[in-house]
Amino acid sequence: MRSARPKTLLAVLFAAIPTLVAFPGCTKTTEAPAASRLTIVQGHLQQAAAGTLLPTPIVLRVYATDGSPMANIPVSFNVLAGGGSVDPATAKSDANGEVKARWTLGPGSQAQSLVGSAPNVEPVMLSALGILPADISVAQGNNQTARANTALPVQLVLRITGNNNVPIPGQTVALSITSGGGSVSPQSAVTNSLGEVTVRWTLGPQVGLQTATATSGTVGPITLTAIAN
Repeated sequence: MRSARPKTLLAVLFAAIPTLVAFPGCTKTTEAPAASRLTIVQGHLQQAAAGTLLPTPIVLRVYATDGSPMANIPVSFNVLAGGGSVDPATAKSDANGEVKARWTLGPGSQAQSLVGSAPNVEPVMLSALGILPADISVAQGNNQTARANTALPVQLVLRITGNNNVPIPGQTVALSITSGGGSVSPQSAVTNSLGEVTVRWTLGPQVGLQTATATSGTVGPITLTAIAN
């Protein structure tokens, strides 16, 4: 009777360890999802006074190839037209696949746009309307009466607005005396968030009608009147 042949060292080692080599067709690998598209969630087609912050933040969302939101994808914002700025300029998507930013419009332009982009996906473009100054008006203080050489009892309030009566902040208003002497203080001021400046008018020595004018860039001038007695 033949005795069993002893196993070689190589055979023992081969039997003791798992197979590390995968043969073609024997295993199936699953590819990790990749970013496939970038969409606008909110913030498109807003309008505000040129040079101001849009009221609603911009929100973009990154989707994976399987349709699920994708986190940790860098998204960049670049202004295309109108000037202005976006904060932050670049950020990574959160657990919902979203990136949020605030858009401040540039001054002096109606058509404003920016592009949002992420690696290996089609970029998206957002547009906004910058409302420009269209009118200057007297909110209070016109047509007062006071003694010559004294300040009018009510301060002048001048307002700069755009289309649809939208207040325009950040606009310089210049005033000057055109008859009667006197003075205004300050002679120029920048509109506040309500589009307004406040001015004190001190009448001159001339009895009767006194006038001043106010302008703001290409808007105006308008005439202000008071009576000195």
